[in-house]
Formats: sequence, C-alpha cells, structure tokens
Amino acid sequence: MRPRVWWAVFALRCKNALQYRTAAWAGVCTQFAWGFMLIMLYQAFYRSNAQQSMQFSQLVSYVWLHQAFFAIVNTYARDGEIGEMVISGQVAYELCRPQDLYFIWYARLLAQRFAAALLRFPPVVLVALLLPQPYGLLPPASPWHLLLFLLTLALACLLITAISMIMHTLVFKLMNLLSAMAVLSVFAEFLSGDILPVPFMPPWLRAVSYCLPFRYCADLPFRVYSGSIGLQEAALSVGVQLFWILLLGLLGHAFLSKQLKNVVVQGG
Repeated sequence: MRPRVWWAVFALRCKNALQYRTAAWAGVCTQFAWGFMLIMLYQAFYRSNAQQSMQFSQLVSYVWLHQAFFAIVNTYARDGEIGEMVISGQVAYELCRPQDLYFIWYARLLAQRFAAALLRFPPVVLVALLLPQPYGLLPPASPWHLLLFLLTLALACLLITAISMIMHTLVFKLMNLLSAMAVLSVFAEFLSGDILPVPFMPPWLRAVSYCLPFRYCADLPFRVYSGSIGLQEAALSVGVQLFWILLLGLLGHAFLSKQLKNVVVQGG
C-alpha cells in the first residue's frame, strides 16, 4: 500500500509542476544563454591549450546535456513548502499521517526535478542537435553509450534527490532552508562537475571527487553519452551509484527519524 501512496504523491506533484510552462520556457532561454556562453569560453581555452583530456566535441556535448537536464542535477533546487512546514510547525500534520515522512518528501523532491526536466530538455536537445559543428550536440558515441547514459541519468536523479533530502532535513537543526542548502550545495555543485568538468580538475581534486557521491550526479552520465567514459567504467559506475543511493538513503532516513523524535510543536 505504501508504494502506491508514494507514487500518488509523485504523480500529483508532477501534475502540479507541469502547469508552470511559462517558467519552463524562461528556463529554456536561460539554458541556451549559459550554453552558448560556456562553449565560447571553453573554445577560447582550447585554442590557447589544445592538449586536454576531453575532445572539444565531447565538451560541447557535455555542456548541452548539462543545460538540458539542469533541473535534475541542480544542487540548489529546493521545496520551499517543506522548509515552511518545519519552521511554522505545520509538520505536525504530516506526522499524523500513517506514512513514512522520508519517502513522502523524497517523492515530492523527485517529482519536482523530473517534471522540470521533462518540460525543459526537449527544446534544448532538439536545437542543440541541429546546431552546426563544433557548436552542436553530437549523437551518442554508440547505442550502448546511449543506454548507459539513460540509466546513469535516472540513477543520478535518485542520488541527487537523496542528497537534497539530507539538505532539507537540516532545516530541523538550522530552522532556515537557505542556510541548510548552503551547507552542502557549494561543495556538491563544484565536485559534481556543474561548474567545471571533473577531467579539468587537478589530479588530487579529481581523486577526491571520485571518492564522493557528487560526480555521479552530473559528470558521469554526461561523459558517458559522449564516450569520454568507456563502457566498462560506466557499467562499474552504475554499481557505485546504487551504493551511494542506498547509503545516503539510509543515512537520510535515520537522520530524519532522529530529528522527528526531538520535534516540539508549540501552539494549538
């Protein structure tokens, strides 16, 4: 019965989020602006130093995929209603329901990312594929790369949502959603490859990123698509993604349960 409730919450939040089409088109325009700006910036960088660990065509594909699926990998995405429920005390109503609050909130956050990406990625991918080279999105390196890209992207969505759940749970401690997001978002955004692709990082920092879950949220799926990551490494990375999803899910659930035991709601 409970999975049906979680699915109902996910479907309802998706329907609500899909109503904001004007905001989605504004987001699409923003993604195009950032995409062209980053490509021109990297093109100047490649002209000054052609010896790079990624081909320029692979980097361009990385940029466009990042812009197309930005709603999924965005570490700053948040649900203001959750923060408001905790701060105002309305979370008490949530505790009266015979459901696991962690999975209800997880379904809300997952639906928010999925619906936003569903509205934004089709026009970005379509236009990027039609752009002349070297400024356009290349087709996937192979059908297997495309399959692994879709799989790693789906798992990345689950993983980034698990990380986001921990950030939202910190509201119980900090009583401010923005402060809670700032605790991890800065590190997550950089180490995931949102600001700088992982291959461009210094070797020591690259090693650190491979030991943390963040690069498996953005860097992995986008580089798999273009062939920058081989099939064998991509297949092994799927197991790493599953490990981090399970570990962070258990930690997030345990942390939320501990916070709920200490909740004190005043008023009546």
